[in-house]
Amino acid sequence: MTKTVIKVGGMTCKHCVKAVTDAVGAVPGVEKVKVSLRANTATVQYDADKTTLDAIHAAIKEEEYDVL
Repeated sequence: MTKTVIKVGGMTCKHCVKAVTDAVGAVPGVEKVKVSLRANTATVQYDADKTTLDAIHAAIKEEEYDVL
């Protein structure tokens, strides 16, 4: 398992946290997601054999948030 912390821009409320959590969690190979509104981060644990960091970034961007 690979664990990474991604800085996410544009989140302002609990709805934003849920949108990012759901989008990243839906990426095949992602095992665990914890999104912090206070820190503007998404901590993601994923199987690098099943997905890439680029795919996770794309899921965040698809929800119209910025990957910083």
